[in-house]
Parts: sequence; C-alpha cells; structure tokens
Amino acid sequence: MKKTFLYALKHSLPIMIGFFPLGVAYGILMESAGYNALWSGLCGVCVFAGSLQFLMVSFFTGGISLADIILLSLLLNSRHIFYGISFIERFRKYGFGARLFLIYSLVDETYSLHCSYQQEEGVNEKWAFIFTAALVLTYWVGFSVLGGLVGSLITFNTQGIDFSLTILFAVILIDQLRSSRDVFPACAAAVTSVACLLLFGSDGFILPSLVMSSVIIVMVGKIKGRFEAA
Repeated sequence: MKKTFLYALKHSLPIMIGFFPLGVAYGILMESAGYNALWSGLCGVCVFAGSLQFLMVSFFTGGISLADIILLSLLLNSRHIFYGISFIERFRKYGFGARLFLIYSLVDETYSLHCSYQQEEGVNEKWAFIFTAALVLTYWVGFSVLGGLVGSLITFNTQGIDFSLTILFAVILIDQLRSSRDVFPACAAAVTSVACLLLFGSDGFILPSLVMSSVIIVMVGKIKGRFEAA
C-alpha cells in the first residue's frame, strides 16, 4: 500500500502544481463575493468541478433561476459522461464502494491520470486509482480553502496564471502520445475539435467534438476488428 500511495503521489504532483493557482484563485473569488473559506471547501467537496465552481460564483451573486443553473451545469459538465463510458468495465471490478468514489471523482484531471496509468511492480491498480483520485480532490479543496484564507493578503497581479492548467493538459497529452502506439484517437479528436470549433465557436464546441470523435473511434475500431477477424 505504501508503494501504491507513493506512485499515486508522484503521478498526481503535476496536478497539484496546476491546481495551486486555480484553487487559490477560486478561493479568492469566493471570498470577494462574500463567502468565506469554509464555503469554498464545501463547494469543492460537493461540486468538485473547477469550471462549474467558478461559474457558480455568479450563480450565488446573481438572480439566476434553479432551472437555468441545472441546465448550465448539465451542459458544462456533459463531457464527463464520455469519461465514465471508457472506465465502466474497469470500475465495475473494483467493488461497489470504490466504484462510487471513482465515479464521483472522475473529473478532467483524474481522468487524464487514470488514462496514463502504467502498471508497476508492487503497485495495486485499484488503490492507485483511489489514492490518485483522493489526492486530486485534496489538492483542489485544500487550495480553495487556502485562497479563501489568504485572498485578502495577495497584492500582485495574477492575470493569466490560470493558463498553467492548459499547459498541464498539453504535457499530459504529449506524454500519452509518446507512450502510445496508436495515435488515431488523438488525431480524430484533434480534427473533430478544430471542425467543431469552426462550426460552433469556442463556447459550444466541446460536447459536439466529444460526440463526433467518440463515434468515429468506435466505428473505426469495429471496422478494424472485422478486418482482423477476417
């Protein structure tokens, strides 16, 4: 278990670095809206979706209806459906309790780490996933609370610091491409992303591109399987 935890810790350190500016920024934003550090931590545990939590600050301060909040939340996080589909069989064999926690914690960052998991001697896969997800959750909640506590003390300009998470995902993508023999899924995702960006704009391209790339990958996989069987 110790080796498994150390693997998860090492594996998740880039996420911790990326979460530091974002979590602190979220805590500062909540504090400026009149919600203290405890509220930032509570939202982190109950919602655990960075982009939605930033949007929720405007929910708290504006007169937005519950129906609008539900619809916006669904549209913003609908991509998580596709994350879950790719891990259905793996999570099912981990047991009921572990499966519930892994489903709850399957955000962008944990999904990226789970996808890049590589078996090592002495590392238990199930607990590596659980420890990784727990650490990512701890990083986010901890830095959110920290931002709420020290937000008023920060005086330097932090504009643009949130771009660190975008760079983090780029590094994870490059690492997966280097270790994978099949680059077709990445190419399909890149082409559909650009096409949907041109068609739907920057605010609405994520869900259509996920649907299109998933359909293409599944169809090509089935065609490839038939040729191999023949």
